Amino acid sequence: MKQKLPMTSAILTNKFERRTFVLGTAQAAVGVLLATRLGYLSVAENAKYRAASESNRVNLTLIPPRRGWVIDRRGAALAANRADFRVDLIPDRVVDADATLATLGPLLGLTADKVSDIKTRLDKARGFQPVEVASNLDWDKFAAVSVRLPELPGVIPQRGYSRFYPTGPSVGHLVGYVGPASAEDYERERNPLLITPGFKIGKDGLEKHFEERLRGVPGARRVEATASGRVVRDLGTREDVPGKPIQLTIRAGLQDYAARRIGLESGSVVVMDCATGDVLAMVSMPSFDPNSFSDGIGRIEWKMLSEDDHVPLRNKVLRGLYPPGSTVKPMVALSFLEAGLDPNASVGCAGGLRVGNRVFHCWNHRGHGSVDMAKGIYQSCDVYFYHFAQQIGMDTIAKMARRLGLGQEFEMPYPGQSYGTVPDPAWKLRKYKKEWAIYDTVNATIGQGYMLVNPLQQAVMASRLASGLELKPRLLLDRNAPRAPSMGFKQEHLDLIHSAMNEVVNGRGTAGHARLPLANVQMAGKTGTAQVVGLNIGNGKGGQWKHRDHGHFICFAPFDKPRFACAVVIEHGGGSPAAYPIARDVMTYLFDPAKAMEALEAYEKQWGGDVRTRMRAKYDAYAARFGASAPAAPDEDQAAEEVAAENKPAPEPTAAQTDAAAPAPEPEPAPIVVPSPAAPAAAPGTTPLPGT
Repeated sequence: MKQKLPMTSAILTNKFERRTFVLGTAQAAVGVLLATRLGYLSVAENAKYRAASESNRVNLTLIPPRRGWVIDRRGAALAANRADFRVDLIPDRVVDADATLATLGPLLGLTADKVSDIKTRLDKARGFQPVEVASNLDWDKFAAVSVRLPELPGVIPQRGYSRFYPTGPSVGHLVGYVGPASAEDYERERNPLLITPGFKIGKDGLEKHFEERLRGVPGARRVEATASGRVVRDLGTREDVPGKPIQLTIRAGLQDYAARRIGLESGSVVVMDCATGDVLAMVSMPSFDPNSFSDGIGRIEWKMLSEDDHVPLRNKVLRGLYPPGSTVKPMVALSFLEAGLDPNASVGCAGGLRVGNRVFHCWNHRGHGSVDMAKGIYQSCDVYFYHFAQQIGMDTIAKMARRLGLGQEFEMPYPGQSYGTVPDPAWKLRKYKKEWAIYDTVNATIGQGYMLVNPLQQAVMASRLASGLELKPRLLLDRNAPRAPSMGFKQEHLDLIHSAMNEVVNGRGTAGHARLPLANVQMAGKTGTAQVVGLNIGNGKGGQWKHRDHGHFICFAPFDKPRFACAVVIEHGGGSPAAYPIARDVMTYLFDPAKAMEALEAYEKQWGGDVRTRMRAKYDAYAARFGASAPAAPDEDQAAEEVAAENKPAPEPTAAQTDAAAPAPEPEPAPIVVPSPAAPAAAPGTTPLPGT
């Protein structure tokens, strides 16, 4: 057995020193590793962690760019920007929505229906999507919210710019509107600007079509902030770059006047320059206020718009389709002339024309006597056109209709148009597999049957008849555009048409009350009444609104040297007498705005104020009746879809017609009396002013 050595002080010292060496080596190795890592972080990773530290101290926010203005031909604003104090909510940051809105309500003067609208939008919004609480605030309300921010998490008061439409409903369908970007918009672009509070994109009309041009480039703001988000100081701001403006051919004053002059009716007005094709006014009424849509449509206003049988969400200029009635007769007469018909050739009108074993009636059952081409136009005699259309043939008439713009597509900055129908034998055979019949010619010749047009096409027809030029409607101003080419019509043919249309208004025709109250300007025109229902349902003049005839009027002035052409369509107005007083006053505005405004102001006293005043009164009535109980309005995307649905192209007739349409009555010739500018003739559906 091996004997154990005694423990001495030398042995103990040796063991201690060895352990100390091992521990010291381990500590040194750890120290070297820590120093190496610290050196790596301090040198190699310096930029990364400096940026991270800076981001904890510095906040960078985008500044929404100011949208480019939409201006008229003279520089007046149709869509502008205005300085704005606003308050938004960021759903992800809101702790208690009910408590937050209970605090904001008294501060901002929010009504019960407005609070309900905000709650609905909060429920539908994505976490990143700002929800507007109020905009266009005064400084006192903005400051009252700002000082309470510590107790209002998720509330974002902002100073910036908002979209503003000075004339509101007058440009609703012309310009469109803006709204917050949707989740789908963000997924498509992945642009952080789209989720910046206060930023909006085009949702309809020109605002949507020219979004890229109007948007601009965002600015940015760098601020030093504490961990709680309190701003310590500004570190720098990069200004936004505003979007580029768009200049239209529109005359803002005329656009607003025409919208107001339509009054209580449902209809449209298009005015064109006879030298260039510039669209000077393009109005569809009733309309919506794009300022309301841009702020987020509320439940009361949505209910008011969606229940209106006058369909304010439909752009009637581009999407409305109507039988044109007798407004096609100058076009048909021109086709006769171009085919070689002698304008002095006449036919006897005894109130109807027998064809085979049937009698096709004239609108005037008493008859017009002997009728040549000029009288056929200014007296709107159906028998004249029945008779000679059979000789000339529908193919020739249809060709002329298309030359003058009916049934045609025009390049316009909108999603689409309803193009209507110009029927001919080949079209009917292709669509219905049926041969053309005599009653088809009769119907088309008087603007009924399969023939459907939109108001823009009627304005183009009027401008081409007036000028003899192949004018195309143009909405973007181009002062260097080439002159439109001639259509090749003989001047004597145009002179005869112009003379007959002048007689319609200023002589023995059917629209004496359309005469301009101007001593040195005469307007030429043509009336048209289009049946909506059969005579077994109503006579088209009274009864239910939807059963009344449409009223049409096309015109140009001065008749001897045309400068302006106009088309007016009034839905269910009871016939052309609803349309031509509006055309008269709109054309008067072009030559004497003060005189036209005098007439309009007299009408608006009867109607209960201008468009905005009437819309506000209607809104107040709806709010008093329904309040917060009204159904929630759709979100911005659903609202845009609803607007788009109202503007889908109208379909062609689905079934072949098997009979002749009864001609709608035209107004009797009026006595030749120049209307007083101080006492305009009463509009349809109104009480005449005293002394008229």
